[in-house]
Amino acid sequence: MSKIKIGIIGTGYMGGTHAQLYARSERAEVHAVYDIRSERMERVSKQTGAKCMESSEQVIESCDAIVVTTPNSRHTALTIAAANAGKAVFSEKPMATNLAEANAVLDASKNARVFQVGHNRRFAPVYVKLKELIARDKVHSAHIKMNRGELQNPEWTGDTDVTGGFLYETTIHLFDMMRFQFGEVAEMIAFGSSHTYPETDNFSVLLKFKSGLHATFCSAADASWIFPFERVEAFCEHRTIMTQEMENLTDSRGTDPNFQFFSWHLLSKEERWGYQQENEAFIDALLNETEPLVTAFDGYKSVELVEACYKAVKSGERIVFD
Repeated sequence: MSKIKIGIIGTGYMGGTHAQLYARSERAEVHAVYDIRSERMERVSKQTGAKCMESSEQVIESCDAIVVTTPNSRHTALTIAAANAGKAVFSEKPMATNLAEANAVLDASKNARVFQVGHNRRFAPVYVKLKELIARDKVHSAHIKMNRGELQNPEWTGDTDVTGGFLYETTIHLFDMMRFQFGEVAEMIAFGSSHTYPETDNFSVLLKFKSGLHATFCSAADASWIFPFERVEAFCEHRTIMTQEMENLTDSRGTDPNFQFFSWHLLSKEERWGYQQENEAFIDALLNETEPLVTAFDGYKSVELVEACYKAVKSGERIVFD
């Protein structure tokens, strides 16, 4: 069986991570890469044996599957072009940085062989375990946090023209995770403020899910790099299930101070964070001609939640979802 020819557009940190993983795969090869910064492209080319291309169009033309790992606001045009060319497409999150573009990508995704969105947390073992545990119990409420230490490194993370806004750069991962774990959101109330950066950089959100579960969610862009920067706490009857980043999970049951502890710290970062698993799932969907585990619709819904949060902060209104 010939290997799937992977083309990577954008060879920064995430592009390089995906390239390294595909280069190790027995089912794929990194065939072509492109980046506007030639030194980054050449570095990944040397690491993987991929051809350096002169444009994104050349990558799309020469490969079976296109991985788009450019900065956020550049995703839409590239993924639409690849989808309309009939390629398999992997779009890093966010799929788009506004609802109009998300709709356009969702429409174009129908022309792709496969269209998967890079919400890697769904594949991280800690969140796979969380979903397994809460499936056995009834979660009545939850608290979620996802902070960043700064919006300075890389320098474009503080540029809303590139990121779409702080919520698109980081927090969208946990908006997707909430939906993955708890189902569809019915209502949202949100408050936000700006302290360190020109944009709104701190958010407090109250959510009600269609299941009846309610949750609080906070996210700050200037919280310092205190760990865990990411955590989900799910509350059941006399039970708390708590994650700490992609490292470990604590399951406390009953009224006595006892708990079960799960840890994934011995895994490589690519496995702990789900990057390796999401890439393998993308190849599976392409070879088996099946729907990917994170669809364009999932990508759209995460954008919808982010936009709703911004709208709630700006208007002061309660957002009710259809």
